[in-house]
Amino acid sequence: MISLSHERRSASTVFAPHSASGDRSRGGLGSPAALYLAAAGVGTITLADGDTVDLTNLQRQILHTTESIGRPKAASGREALEKINPEVKVVPLQQRLQDEGLGALVASSSVVLDCSDNFATRHAVNRACVRHRKPLVSGAAVRFDGQVSVFDLRDDLSPCYHCLFPENADLEEVRCAVMGVFAPLTGIIGTVQAAEALKLLAGAGETLKGRLLILDALAMQWRTVKLVKDPACTVCSRVMA
Repeated sequence: MISLSHERRSASTVFAPHSASGDRSRGGLGSPAALYLAAAGVGTITLADGDTVDLTNLQRQILHTTESIGRPKAASGREALEKINPEVKVVPLQQRLQDEGLGALVASSSVVLDCSDNFATRHAVNRACVRHRKPLVSGAAVRFDGQVSVFDLRDDLSPCYHCLFPENADLEEVRCAVMGVFAPLTGIIGTVQAAEALKLLAGAGETLKGRLLILDALAMQWRTVKLVKDPACTVCSRVMA
């Protein structure tokens, strides 16, 4: 049993890849998520990010400060989290994980949070989570629009990220690094990701499995879209066999 309200320690491990395949990180989501996970006492948090802190990051990546500029984001993030809760083990990986390295980390994690901003990373993380049957908390934010869902790959009936956004589909990739993002939006979505991760670790409540939560921050309105598993999905359909 994991007690998140009274105990600051737990045996759970959370992996939060910010950028696993070579594009700029989405620290805007990973920052608030990591802060709340550390404060809650998650046992081990792995931060994977091969980028360095830039002045332009600071309006949304609240894990870092002006003193962090030029430093590796993973190392800066570890210092910030250790100041909040020194009992949490934070593993900084200053690299963009791929293939076997990504799979090994996912396999050793209790929950994976995808805080990236590109389809290549999201699909790579999704494939690893399907392969190792790990719950994936996926978030995205660009301009004034945000979304978050849980793909609980421990459940044979759960859809995966590929069911929602097929890898070979003709989808326009809109990245916050190019199009910009309303900074508070990343805090809202990242915090929801942390909440869903904590619920998964504690086995509490009802997660966003099978639901896509969408936020229009200009109108500050939420809506929910139901998701179902694609029986023809080339990534997760095999788990039903």
